[in-house]
Amino acid sequence: MLVTLLSVVFGIKFFLKLTRNLHTDLLSEFDTSVSEYVTSFRSESLTTYFKFVTDVGDALGYLIVFSICSILFYLFFKNCKYVLQLSSILILALSSNLILKEIINRERPTLEHLVTVKTLSYPSGHAMTAMAFYGFLIYLILTFKINKGLKFVLTTVLLVLIFSIGISRIYLGVHFPSDIVGGFVAGFIWVVFCILILNILKVFKEDPNT
Repeated sequence: MLVTLLSVVFGIKFFLKLTRNLHTDLLSEFDTSVSEYVTSFRSESLTTYFKFVTDVGDALGYLIVFSICSILFYLFFKNCKYVLQLSSILILALSSNLILKEIINRERPTLEHLVTVKTLSYPSGHAMTAMAFYGFLIYLILTFKINKGLKFVLTTVLLVLIFSIGISRIYLGVHFPSDIVGGFVAGFIWVVFCILILNILKVFKEDPNT
């Protein structure tokens, strides 16, 4: 619990420091160089792939994945607690992202957009929600008593998906790289915070006199 608490604290400090430096020359150079490098790989096949993964990281994608997970959790564990935990972190990530966007009020990059966007830029909602939702799903999978090989495969697939969703937003021209970093950090904070709360509740459940 101490490690998770420290992770939350350092995560928040890093996010605040990154946010304060959004308009510095150093970060602007970082955004420009990374964006130019990523978009230089644009091709028909990559565009198709990144449009697909960015859709997986959108509302309909989460609805489908969440529904599948809910069915599987019920079939294998006969318990709704994992469904409630997943839905809670998804709601927390989505709602806090909208609030942060309005507070920080950063405009989208002026690069060619390959998909339509209507909200503000920082932090990336796709990156933040992907890290929170799929990151917490990875945590759950690692706690399940299932085959180690299956754990490895599922964890690898979800990690690739998380980072693919983040990169897709840069590739498609709708986010600065710093938006993605900020989104990943904010999403990670929610994952660690929720794990901390679950561990605290577990301690009190096992020993009510603690």
